[in-house]
Amino acid sequence: FLQYNNLTKVILDKFFLILIVFYSVKVINEIVSYLTHKQVNKRDDDDDSLVNVLSNILKGFVWIVAFLLVLSNMGVNVTSLLAGLGVGGIAIAFALQRILEDIFSSFSIYFDKPFEVGDFIIVGDELGTVEKIGLKTTRIKHLKGQELVVSNRELTSTKIHNYKKMKKRRIAFSFGVEYGTTLAKLKKINKIVKSIIDKIDLAKIDRIHFKEFADFSLNFEAVYYLDSREYGTYMDVQ
Repeated sequence: FLQYNNLTKVILDKFFLILIVFYSVKVINEIVSYLTHKQVNKRDDDDDSLVNVLSNILKGFVWIVAFLLVLSNMGVNVTSLLAGLGVGGIAIAFALQRILEDIFSSFSIYFDKPFEVGDFIIVGDELGTVEKIGLKTTRIKHLKGQELVVSNRELTSTKIHNYKKMKKRRIAFSFGVEYGTTLAKLKKINKIVKSIIDKIDLAKIDRIHFKEFADFSLNFEAVYYLDSREYGTYMDVQ
């Protein structure tokens, strides 16, 4: 009878432990879900996939810790189990090295924000608008019309020109006049170019200089700032 009571007590203790751990994990995961929802609502863009992935990883980690805690209280040697899992985890990490690099790169993009959805960027010789930042790749709407898919690992290891961060453009262009142009006319060139640029609302002149004696012309260089980052507006003004 005493043995039966002791067994019943042990079973009840384990049962209540599992219940307490289970509902504790549920409460923690509800808190994580609330914080995730709050973070998603703070973001300006519609791409919340990385936030949800981080949330799910954290929830999974909480469940694993809870499971190991229960096993430990039931007398299982958790240390040996973790050691075995560690060796297996290293082997898996080596096998999935490239994929894991892309995943961690996506987290780096999310937190560091070198670009966001909607930004116009140039990566190497490719240029376009960011449409989606995924867990492994980023999708860019190319200027030519096609969709460009780039691995996140490549994006975090190369130079990126982000034109959305640019508030105004600096434009430098050259032009030449023939060698037979008189000195009196050459002296008027700066005023002529300045008057042309001053008439454009978005443009502000920076400088105009004689640049060089070229093979077939006398070359000048003009520099101005455009109060717009739009490429179409720049081309219209130019």
